[in-house]
Amino acid sequence: MPASPAACAALLAWLVAGVGVALAGEDFGIGRPANPDEIAGWDIDVAPDGTGLPPGQGGVREGELIFAQKCASCHGDHGEGKPMDRLAGGSGTIRSAAPVKTVGSYWPYATTLFDFVRRAMPFDAPQSLSPNEVYAVSAYVLFLNHLVPEDAILDAKSLPGVTMPNRSAFVSGYKPDPRSSGN
Repeated sequence: MPASPAACAALLAWLVAGVGVALAGEDFGIGRPANPDEIAGWDIDVAPDGTGLPPGQGGVREGELIFAQKCASCHGDHGEGKPMDRLAGGSGTIRSAAPVKTVGSYWPYATTLFDFVRRAMPFDAPQSLSPNEVYAVSAYVLFLNHLVPEDAILDAKSLPGVTMPNRSAFVSGYKPDPRSSGN
């Protein structure tokens, strides 16, 4: 008589648990612990309140030049999209039947833009932009969304102060880490 599905699941769970216990603490002779410099290279997250933003600054005009060189081929000359995501526009559409989700219409924090650009852009060379270039590109994208003026210069102090239109539509349990001393 074949075993029931419940019996098979119980046997599989028992085997997996047994293998896990047998392998716990085993040294297979591969890998090594990451050193502090390697960890620091990946510890680049930026919180909504700006914790984690690096020193530096960048303005809309510099951002426009960098965007033209490194971003426009994917996002259009003015963030209109094609072939990749649209970055600008969509104001007032989020609660409509056809929302246009862009940085300016959907994202809750300006610091999220910095974090994403710093980590993942440009697509063909992620993490290749300097902090000044990331601040500048962020300033330009925020300008395209009418969220900062044309003469805006962003840095670790001013970027978290940019209020995004959709901020209150997100549920956030974000609280600053009490272990952190700030930037």
